Amino acid sequence: MAENDHKRGEMDITEQEKTFAGFMKMSVNIAIVAILIVVFLAIFAR
Repeated sequence: MAENDHKRGEMDITEQEKTFAGFMKMSVNIAIVAILIVVFLAIFAR
Protein backbone atom coordinates (compact mmCIF):
# COMPACT_ATOMS: atom_id res chain seq x y z
CA MET A 1 0.00 0.00 0.00
CA ALA A 2 1.14 3.55 -0.64
CA GLU A 3 2.15 5.67 2.26
CA ASN A 4 0.13 8.80 2.95
CA ASP A 5 2.43 11.73 3.75
CA HIS A 6 -0.33 14.34 3.61
CA LYS A 7 -0.29 16.80 6.50
CA ARG A 8 -3.38 18.91 6.94
CA GLY A 9 -2.96 22.67 6.50
CA GLU A 10 0.37 22.70 4.64
CA MET A 11 -0.85 23.36 1.09
CA ASP A 12 -0.65 26.89 -0.33
CA ILE A 13 -4.26 27.88 -1.08
CA THR A 14 -3.83 31.52 -2.10
CA GLU A 15 -4.91 30.82 -5.70
CA GLN A 16 -8.01 28.95 -4.53
CA GLU A 17 -8.89 31.83 -2.20
CA LYS A 18 -8.53 34.39 -5.02
CA THR A 19 -10.63 32.23 -7.35
CA PHE A 20 -13.36 31.83 -4.72
CA ALA A 21 -13.37 35.56 -3.97
CA GLY A 22 -13.76 36.32 -7.68
CA PHE A 23 -16.55 33.76 -7.98
CA MET A 24 -18.42 35.27 -5.03
CA LYS A 25 -18.00 38.82 -6.38
CA MET A 26 -19.32 37.79 -9.79
CA SER A 27 -22.23 35.88 -8.21
CA VAL A 28 -23.26 38.90 -6.15
CA ASN A 29 -23.04 41.18 -9.19
CA ILE A 30 -25.20 38.82 -11.26
CA ALA A 31 -27.77 38.63 -8.45
CA ILE A 32 -27.92 42.43 -8.22
CA VAL A 33 -28.40 42.75 -11.98
CA ALA A 34 -31.15 40.10 -11.91
CA ILE A 35 -32.96 41.94 -9.10
CA LEU A 36 -32.68 45.23 -10.98
CA ILE A 37 -34.13 43.62 -14.12
CA VAL A 38 -37.07 42.24 -12.13
CA VAL A 39 -37.71 45.66 -10.55
CA PHE A 40 -37.46 47.36 -13.96
CA LEU A 41 -39.94 44.90 -15.45
CA ALA A 42 -42.30 45.30 -12.50
CA ILE A 43 -42.33 49.08 -12.94
CA PHE A 44 -42.40 49.48 -16.72
CA ALA A 45 -43.97 46.30 -18.15
CA ARG A 46 -47.67 47.00 -17.69
